[in-house]
Parts: sequence; structure tokens; C-alpha cells
Amino acid sequence: MVASEPTPTQIAEMRAFNRFYTRVVGALEAHLLASPFTLGEARVIYEVATRHQVSAAELSRQLGLDAGYLSRLLYKLVEAGIIALSPNPSDRRQNLIALTTDGDAAFARLDSASIVAVGGLLAPLAAGDRAGLVAAMANIRRLLGDDMPSAPVVLRPPRPGDIGHIVGRQAAIYADEYGWDASYEGLAAEIAGKFVQEHDPAREACIVAERAGEVVGSVFLVDAGDGVAQLRLLYVEPSARGLGIGKSLVAQCIAQARAFGYRRIKLWTQSVLVPARKIYAAAGFTLVRADQTHSFGQDLTSEFWELPL
Repeated sequence: MVASEPTPTQIAEMRAFNRFYTRVVGALEAHLLASPFTLGEARVIYEVATRHQVSAAELSRQLGLDAGYLSRLLYKLVEAGIIALSPNPSDRRQNLIALTTDGDAAFARLDSASIVAVGGLLAPLAAGDRAGLVAAMANIRRLLGDDMPSAPVVLRPPRPGDIGHIVGRQAAIYADEYGWDASYEGLAAEIAGKFVQEHDPAREACIVAERAGEVVGSVFLVDAGDGVAQLRLLYVEPSARGLGIGKSLVAQCIAQARAFGYRRIKLWTQSVLVPARKIYAAAGFTLVRADQTHSFGQDLTSEFWELPL
């Protein structure tokens, strides 16, 4: 799918956010966190402290700084006794940069002040707003290409607000990727609403996948009667695909169905949902029927799969 050009409104909103955030975190102040260091100097201190020994070339790449500007920052920090340079044994053309004893102490003060400052920003927020803010920040980093460390995926029961979120995200994803209309959202809301209203914890379950505080997928297991369970509304966020989340959700769903004592699991899907179909086949489901339909504003092939337990 070819991405469209950003709209003037989107550009204006991002610029407004940048202006707001630089003010909130004090990036415009002459010295960061009431320290003797500028923002650029503090970033260099942080990178050197967390990398122990690093070259100027590595710092330049990591921080996206012009080599000349970085050289001037390093000179000031050497003069201040914060960092020290030593020859690189593997490349005599470069020096290795490390913090001095005074540099270690300066980093500790900066790090402590930063923790207090960020805690002060988060503390007034409700727990749900705090989690949402942190998840949104992680999403911004991911979307703009930050090399984020992998976070573990946790499978858990739903919390208040999850069910509505799941319905909305599935509707938005399928509209974007397959052109489905609002009738799918109505169906998903009906399925999810019935689960909430009639949920029997001894026979049914909703399994939510969470990563870095963000819901990245889910699946429902519901009672279809006569000893048969039905797998419904499996989805995985586009940002989290390729991590095996869909496979884990389906495996957990099957294990839960066996624990509940069901004889068989059935599911209904569409042939265009190719990644989901591959997961079902790999888990042992068999395609038992396919019908041509017009659903969700599209001509589709509805498929019915089953798995004996």
C-alpha cells in the first residue's frame, strides 16, 4: 500500500507538539535541569556513561550531530574534567571517550534530576492516562524509526476499556488493509458486547496480548453449544506482526478450550486474511467449507475451519 502525503494539518500538529514538548522538558533553557550543562552536553554525558567507552564517530552517528559541533562539545567537556580521551588500540586514528570520576558524579546528578523531573510530569496523571501516554511515546519512537530494544509480549485477561479498544482497532485495521466498511465494526461490537454481557468464566475467555504497555492483539473463545467452542476476532496490530503473537494467541485459545472440556473448536474467517489462515492451518485446523458472500462492503470468500480436541 502506497503511503499518502501528509496533510498540512498533520504537519502543523506535529510542529505544535514539538514546540510544546521542548518547552515542557526544558530543552530551550540555557542549562538542563539546573545543571551547568547544555542539552547537547548532557546528551553526550549520558551516551558516554551508558556506553562506557565510545568513539567520536559512534557518538556522532548515535546522536545525529555534525562532527564539528560534536568536537566542540567534547573539547568543552574535556576542559571541564568531565570526560577523558585515550588512544583506541584497534584504530589509532580515533580516541576512546570515557567519563572521569567527576564525570561519573555529574552523570549521577543529571540522571537523578531527570528521574525526579519526569516523575513530576507523570505523577498527576491517572494510572490509565499514564500508561496511555507512555505507550503513545513508545509508538512515536517506533514509527519514526528508533531502534527500540525488543519488549516481551504478555498474554493476559482483558482489563476495563480493552474490549472497546479491541473492537475499534480491528475495525480500523480491516478498513485500512482490506477496505471493509462499518458493518464489520457493528459485527465485532455485537460479538464483544455479548461476551461482556454473558461471559461465563468457566467456559469462555478473552486473551489480550500486551507489549510495552500497549495492546497489540487479542482473541476470544466463546461457547457455541453442544460441546463446541468458537474462536473469534483474532487480530494482531500491524506494528507487532512477525513476533509470533498470533500463533501464541491461537495456541493459548486451544489450550484454554481443552481445559474447559470442549470436544471441538470452530471458526469463521475470510480467505483474504492470509496470515490468520496460515496460523489456523499450522495449529491443526482444517477448512471444512467455503462460501462466496458479499460482506463488509466487499465480495469475499467466507471460510469455516474446525479442530477436534
